[in-house]
Amino acid sequence: MYDPRQIIIRPIVSEKTFGMIEEQNRYTFEVAKTASKPQIAQAIEAIFDVKVVKVNTMNVTGKPRRVRYQMGKTRNWKKAIVSLKAGDTIEIFPGA
Repeated sequence: MYDPRQIIIRPIVSEKTFGMIEEQNRYTFEVAKTASKPQIAQAIEAIFDVKVVKVNTMNVTGKPRRVRYQMGKTRNWKKAIVSLKAGDTIEIFPGA
């Protein structure tokens, strides 16, 4: 069994994700590439003490980038969009 903080890496903070939080009660996180949907749901419930209704995941491929004369690429990562039960919220910036 993995530690929940090894599965959930960081929240994704952007205008689009804040719109999803306000309108649909859906939160976006970067997660470990090997994490499954049930593991992600258990980790969110353990860390934030909320009830997860649904988890959608997607693998984000790295974008090509040029570094001086060579072509490179940013890293690949996995994104999870977590839907919470009505009334539950996650405090992304505690104390702010």
